[in-house]
Amino acid sequence: MRLAIVGYGKMGRLIEQLAPEFDFTVHARIDANDDLRHAEGADVAIEFTAPASVIGNVERLAAAGLPVVVGTTGWMAEMDRARAAVDANDTALIWSPNFSIGVNVFMRIVRDAAQLLASEAGYGAWAWEIHHATKKDAPSGTLLMLVEEMKAAGYTRDIDIASSRAGTHPGTHEIGFDSAADSITLHHSARSREGFARGALRAAQWILGKKGVFEFSELFL
Repeated sequence: MRLAIVGYGKMGRLIEQLAPEFDFTVHARIDANDDLRHAEGADVAIEFTAPASVIGNVERLAAAGLPVVVGTTGWMAEMDRARAAVDANDTALIWSPNFSIGVNVFMRIVRDAAQLLASEAGYGAWAWEIHHATKKDAPSGTLLMLVEEMKAAGYTRDIDIASSRAGTHPGTHEIGFDSAADSITLHHSARSREGFARGALRAAQWILGKKGVFEFSELFL
C-alpha cells in the first residue's frame, strides 16, 4: 500500500519510520512548500500539518481521489467544507483530535464517569491538559472532545477548563470530579508521539475502500 505523508515534521518522520510495520510503502513526503500533486498515485494520505493548512490540503487530496487521515487539530470550524469535498469526490476522510488508542479508551472511561455523576449535584468537575510549548492550539482538541463527551453523557454543570504549555511534554489530559466527601481523578499521559503515529497508520489501513467522513473512535465501537 502506497502512503503519502503530508507534513514532514516530527510526526511525519515517525510515521515514515513505522509505516513498514503496517504494510505501507512511503510514496511521497510532502512538506509545507511542496506541491500536493506529488501525492497522486498513493493509496491514502496522512496529514499532520498546521490548522490553517488542513482544509486546503483536504480539498486538494479529495480532488485527487485520495482518502485522507487528518491528525492536525484546531481546524474543526472547516469541517463542513471538508465533508463537502469528500462527498463531491466520492472519497473518504478519518479525523481525530488524538489518534492514541489509549486516549480513545480514556474517553470512554470519562464518558461513563460523567454519566454516573451527572445526577450527583455535590460533584463539580474540571478538565486540564499540558502539552509542549510549540503546540499551536489551547485547549487541545482532545480536551475539548473530552468535555463534549462529558456533556453528551448528561453532565450539565460547569466544567472548569485549563491548559498549560511548557517544554517538550508529549501530552497529559486530566479529568476530575470533586465533592465535600471525596475526589476522583482520571488521568492519561502520553510517553511519546509513537502512540499517535501508530493510531494514524491503523486509521489509514481502516479507511481504504470506504466512503464518507469518520472519526477515529468509530474503530472502537
